[in-house]
Amino acid sequence: MDPFSLEKIIRKTKPDVIFHLAAQSYVDFSFLAPISTLEANVIGTANLLEIIKKIKIEENYDPIVHICSSSEVYGQVKKEEIPIKEDNPLRPVSPYAVSKVAEDMLGYQYWLSWKIKTIRTRLFTHTGPRRGDVFVESSFAKQIAAIEAKKAKPVVYVGNLKSVRTFMDVRDAVRAYWLLVVKCKPGEVYNIGGKETMTVGEMLKKLMSLSKREGIKVIIDPKRLRPSDVTLQIPSTSKFQKETGWKPKIPFDQTLKDMLDYWRDYYKNQEK
Repeated sequence: MDPFSLEKIIRKTKPDVIFHLAAQSYVDFSFLAPISTLEANVIGTANLLEIIKKIKIEENYDPIVHICSSSEVYGQVKKEEIPIKEDNPLRPVSPYAVSKVAEDMLGYQYWLSWKIKTIRTRLFTHTGPRRGDVFVESSFAKQIAAIEAKKAKPVVYVGNLKSVRTFMDVRDAVRAYWLLVVKCKPGEVYNIGGKETMTVGEMLKKLMSLSKREGIKVIIDPKRLRPSDVTLQIPSTSKFQKETGWKPKIPFDQTLKDMLDYWRDYYKNQEK
């Protein structure tokens, strides 16, 4: 959001590759703060691309720029559109998703107009240890760890448990991002996602099965329900896999265990 500082650091360092991951990335918060979400994700991206364009014209600077879009741009897909391919219609249902459509299209436009070497990704649900507790998997894991540590009542508060997601470990996502800038084509867009599909409720059951604490109740918290929601996300990643050979390696059960252990350590460290 600070184009002057951004231009200064890019001119100084001239990175060969820019991974543009900076964003307001929390869907729920975007309903409360749509303007700041749009400012960060759309104007922030425009700032970055304009600066690169300026230095490219002046100094022939020509980096690869990874534009991190989101699976949320597809919105509520139809059953016959599963698995979701890159040419599926975009139907954003949250201010966050709208901002990511704009960011995605800005990346494409700067490739067409200025030949800035942008490569766009639409990453599906991914998570892992150290994930912020505003995101569903980490929220559940933190609540369970708090119950185990006797810091909370034996209740896990939830939103919509019927949403279907395809989950992936964030460490597989990082590996995918590196292969993206090494092997993929500028101007293109790629879905990246896991291969383990389940409802959010089934994911919660997996987490709870990793806990030795019995008798944990599950209660729906109306505050955790979104005004409009995306309930069916199953990606086709064949385009990306064909060009890179990438496949997810880390089982989702391992992801959940690592995440739960992270929050267990968090509460243990609080006691020291």
